[in-house]
Amino acid sequence: MASIDEIFQKSGIPSKRKLEPIRDPSARPPPDDDYEEPGDDDEGRFFGGGISKTEREILDYIDTSNPAANSATADLLPEDGTLDAGSLKKLALAFEKKINRNAELRARYEDEPAKFIDSEADLDAAIKALSLLSEHPGLYPEFVKLGSAASLVSLLAHENTDIALAAVEIIGELTDEDVPATEEQFSGLVQAMMDADLVGLLVSNLQRLQEDKDEVDREGVYRVLGVVENLCSSARKETVSELGRDKSLVTWLLDRVKKEETTPGVVVSQNRQYAAEILAILVQESRENRRRLAEMDAVDRMLQLVARYRKRDPEKGGDEEEYVENLFAALTSLVDEPEGKEKFVEAEGIELILIMLKDGGKLVKPAALRLLDHATIGGGAATLGVCQRLVEAGGLKTIFTMFMKKDDARIIEHLVGIFSQMLRLLPGDSPERIRTLAKFVEKDYEKIERLMKIRRDVAAKMARVDAKIDEEKAGMNEEEREEMEDEWFSRRLDAGLFTLQTIDVILAWLVAEDDGARRKIKELLADRDETFDVIKATIQEQIDGIDIDTEEGKEMKEMLKTLVEFLQ
Repeated sequence: MASIDEIFQKSGIPSKRKLEPIRDPSARPPPDDDYEEPGDDDEGRFFGGGISKTEREILDYIDTSNPAANSATADLLPEDGTLDAGSLKKLALAFEKKINRNAELRARYEDEPAKFIDSEADLDAAIKALSLLSEHPGLYPEFVKLGSAASLVSLLAHENTDIALAAVEIIGELTDEDVPATEEQFSGLVQAMMDADLVGLLVSNLQRLQEDKDEVDREGVYRVLGVVENLCSSARKETVSELGRDKSLVTWLLDRVKKEETTPGVVVSQNRQYAAEILAILVQESRENRRRLAEMDAVDRMLQLVARYRKRDPEKGGDEEEYVENLFAALTSLVDEPEGKEKFVEAEGIELILIMLKDGGKLVKPAALRLLDHATIGGGAATLGVCQRLVEAGGLKTIFTMFMKKDDARIIEHLVGIFSQMLRLLPGDSPERIRTLAKFVEKDYEKIERLMKIRRDVAAKMARVDAKIDEEKAGMNEEEREEMEDEWFSRRLDAGLFTLQTIDVILAWLVAEDDGARRKIKELLADRDETFDVIKATIQEQIDGIDIDTEEGKEMKEMLKTLVEFLQ
């Protein structure tokens, strides 16, 4: 019979994120007579947990070898293995008693760990017993009301890191996105934990764990990061911004993505990759976080990290590849904001990107182009600064060479997006604009011919999709059509709607600014019995869809209406 793992592997269903241990994290190595555990002083006392190395080994032996200790968790749970409000109260009461008993004995016998070691094992069992609660999210509000959520969080400050990490593990289970909790249940639990200083205590553990020296600590860091990711995914939207406001957390993450690995042969560990992933989530989900991280020089620090890949790709299929992808994802989000664009220019990010576009690998080159595209999106002085530096750094040759040689739809979409923004923002009499226009008309208008060829291909694909949509509309009533609007729009985007609209804006700019370009475009349209009307129709569709509630929307609408006038 196939194992469960084999069944999932054959099904192609991705498994949940798991730490890939160097060894079994639940099995400690046998004590080495010559080994001295980090943190022990001359008397053998472990500062982090208040117990000596020998006493820690006794605790491990109790956990793994003593049947009575192994049944401790079960003794705290209902006989039928299910929870209701009544059994939860009993479980919570037992949990609180174990916390108080352990604290009392630790305070009374601070220098005699042997006298509180049993209470530590009992507390560990009481923490583990809370795991069952994740199967009954309907009891989350009662768990919060009893004060047990705050008590669980308080254990993150426990002197014994093993107890703290046991609490982290349970918090991770309770906040896992796979728990079938309602938005209200989940938000209430997260709110209670945040009110109990969950983030600050998680950061304290990140700071005291020594993952490069201890496998258990390495796993502990991973579990802490897992809780942070859970919080980012919570239904409570403001949580992501609250995480970004914690400067200690952000600083730790920025330091961790930079920290070199100490394990021989490991370029990027799972924890380093995980830190990069969380940074990417923080800035993707919150504009406030993007601005804050830009102020913390995150752009410069991340550019330094991706710079090592300017002429090579990371190893495919491993943590290093995900790490690089997440760094680029974070940078791409950061440069969406004016502050990020300014930092990007100051850190010579454009110069680095141009090197990557010329010499980068298959993974790095598209990621670098997407980053440059996002840096040119929007209006204002910061975006203008990006466009000007792109020209000053000699970037026109690089991006136009790519445009003439590449047929990949995504690359074309990014390139025409950059061209459009440069024509929109560069001042009319500036050297940068003149140089940009010159690239379109040089070599007998070959760039315009290329634009028109791409336009024809995309327009033909769009026509097929639109015809199919029209067929579907014919058999539907008004309500059914409204329900399908988003689906139809998605199909049109996939067919190249954005690329077609952007190309037509570029063509309109060229018609407006250069008589030779106007004649060439008119001639190429006539080859297919078309006129400027096809370009006008596409731009008019854009005008009709613009939100004029924002100042940028109003400016964009006026610009497009002016371009349409040149297409008469």
